[in-house]
Amino acid sequence: MDIASEIAKEHSKAKCLQIADYVNVNTDRFKILMNVFFAGPYRITQRAAWPVNVCVERNPQLIIPYLKKLTTFLREPGIHPAVKRNGLRLLQFIEIPKTRYAELLDLCFEFLERKNEPVAIKVFAMILLEKLTKKYPELRRELKLVIEDQLPYGSAGFRSRATKVLKSINENNAI
Repeated sequence: MDIASEIAKEHSKAKCLQIADYVNVNTDRFKILMNVFFAGPYRITQRAAWPVNVCVERNPQLIIPYLKKLTTFLREPGIHPAVKRNGLRLLQFIEIPKTRYAELLDLCFEFLERKNEPVAIKVFAMILLEKLTKKYPELRRELKLVIEDQLPYGSAGFRSRATKVLKSINENNAI
């Protein structure tokens, strides 16, 4: 299967699952999929993000070699919100290596604090920050403050996730 041409053909659940089934746990095929994801243009990256997510959800270890590049990629100016959303979403399925904590904490706080960032990106950033601050409880206070600052102005989706994260922080006696 030519992954790049299959992604270019159509954007559907059936195509996504076909590609994810083809890649399965094969690291060489996943590398090809990631190369398509990073190469763009943004429409192809957006389409590739879906099977990447499915592959990582099924086999979280596949994404580990790409974490540094993914973090850098998500910071690029002009990156489509769907790519950011999917990039953050897939990180919830993995055990993040300690060597990537600082980068991802910084990235997620950056996304969460941006006033014009789409809600889904903020929600996935909160999910990751909740996960990462379990390893660094001293950062929970900062997370709580950032969330509480935005809570009165947040959408229903933001408020729903924020309430869950704040409850988790309070239950863990972090503050």
